[in-house]
Amino acid sequence: MNNRESFSRWGIIFAGLGMAVGTGNLWRFPRIVAQYGSGAFMIAWILFLFIWALPLLIIELSIGKKTRRGVVGSFMDMIGNNFAWMGTFVAFVTAAITFYYTVVTGWCIKYFFATCFQDLIHKKPVDFWRGFSSSWEPVGFHFFAVFIGALIIYFGVTKGIERANKIMIPALFILLIVACAKALTLPGAFKGLNFLFSPNLHKLGDLKVWINALSQAAWSTGAGWGLLLTYAVYSRKKENPILTSATLGFGDYFASLLAAVTIIPTVFSFFSGQNLAQEKVLEVMKTDNVGLTFIWIPNLFSKIPSGSFFLALFFLALCFAAFSSLISQLELIARIFMDCGLTRKKAVFIVGISCFALGLPSAISLGFFNNQDWVWGMGLIVSGAFFIFLVLKTGPKKFREEIISTSETRFKLGKGFDFLVKFILPIQLIAMLGWWFWDSYSNDPGNWYKIFSQSTLGTVLFQWTVAIVVFLGFNKIISKKLSKKNEN
Repeated sequence: MNNRESFSRWGIIFAGLGMAVGTGNLWRFPRIVAQYGSGAFMIAWILFLFIWALPLLIIELSIGKKTRRGVVGSFMDMIGNNFAWMGTFVAFVTAAITFYYTVVTGWCIKYFFATCFQDLIHKKPVDFWRGFSSSWEPVGFHFFAVFIGALIIYFGVTKGIERANKIMIPALFILLIVACAKALTLPGAFKGLNFLFSPNLHKLGDLKVWINALSQAAWSTGAGWGLLLTYAVYSRKKENPILTSATLGFGDYFASLLAAVTIIPTVFSFFSGQNLAQEKVLEVMKTDNVGLTFIWIPNLFSKIPSGSFFLALFFLALCFAAFSSLISQLELIARIFMDCGLTRKKAVFIVGISCFALGLPSAISLGFFNNQDWVWGMGLIVSGAFFIFLVLKTGPKKFREEIISTSETRFKLGKGFDFLVKFILPIQLIAMLGWWFWDSYSNDPGNWYKIFSQSTLGTVLFQWTVAIVVFLGFNKIISKKLSKKNEN
């Protein structure tokens, strides 16, 4: 830790919450929970917090705290130089997501400005979205998002990341609570609450409920991304991986619930005077993330009192959620360059230029954007598999006793952790990956092998394979470059 900044106790909590709480909480969770059985979905979703998300968050935080290196260096330190390629793949998946996540962040900025200065609420949402997405504006907002994110991490851990998250995260939760309170005052809103929290226990027999609950728990919390590992590099010596991970996991879930209690009652209120209101709500919620957020949300808020004000609050909250996650992704990439011996200044400059350049195709083409989201969003499953492999190779008992439960750790894990890593986590991993492979194939069995299509199984397997082969081929070069620890 010599000459390296570290988070304060509350600093890592706010930064970790910023990492976990992102756009997926505000636009994916309400959509998924409405589609897959509300109460039944939430039962499964809460279960997976304990048997998937929290174990992986604890694993990541413990590794970062132990090695004090980025993702690639951590894999080398923990299981040997021959596995540098695994850490590289994990880092690359998150970087590939970052390249188009900066575009999403730019969209959020645009819509916040449009609500404040272009009277967005009185425009036709579909026409506005089509006009914006087909123009060169997304490129400009993409640049703005990269610039702000890079500027924050340029100032370092305490003056940049910690300070920014101490502002954004409390503000985000306040905005969500205000929007939630407003939503509950709308006519018909309580029908939305009844729908959201109805048990629907018979739907627990639906495999899709469980698979989607698992995927939401995996992607929403940031477990398996390598992001918390990166933040743990700057953690205090006395940082408790178990307590900190639990705080982040529950905080992430709370943000998701606030978003759902805001959006679903608002949708019910919009259709409250119509027959078959619930069917209309489900129809809206079956749209994709972009359709719900940038087309339906402005339409919904246009029908409520003070709609422009509350729509601006929603998009401001979305901006905070996007930026708080984005800076953790940028820091992950920068940390790897710093492990190679670069100063933070040089690392951030390279990361900023690279993210802007490699994000341009997604800013220009929605087709390319959707392809990358399809490929690397699913790549996170493989990243999670590599973290599980790391613990299995180290030995679950050894990892628990020597990496997680150090002398400074107040709370200890029992033997149940060993069983979880050996059996429960791999079973979930196989189920999620197997179901997704089958679902992707069955949706278009005649074209699944087409590697240049937007969303086929073939394009995913092709891009994953290319990345793994390249990283395996360069494993010795990568491990040699990172063989000496750097204390930047």
